[in-house]
Amino acid sequence: MEGQSITLKIAGKEYSLKAQSPEDEQLMRLAAGDVNSMLSYYNANYPNQEDMDKLAFVTLTQAMSKIREQRSAAKLASELDALDDKLGAYLAGIEKNR
Repeated sequence: MEGQSITLKIAGKEYSLKAQSPEDEQLMRLAAGDVNSMLSYYNANYPNQEDMDKLAFVTLTQAMSKIREQRSAAKLASELDALDDKLGAYLAGIEKNR
């Protein structure tokens, strides 16, 4: 596996990973930062919960966010398709009337 070797610290543990591109490295670092930030929130608000439970909360929150974004993207794609159909019909009408 080619790529840039990077080290990320997540939940206090270091992980050696490979980023396939500078963009992937940036995304990995941002994602690790988000996970650590959310984990800090859960540590502050749920100090008596076990670390595994807090990581599960982080995972659930991230998965919910991903699903929301997918639904939003699907809705936008549907709206775009409808607008494309309307535009196509409009342009076809103009061509027909020439």
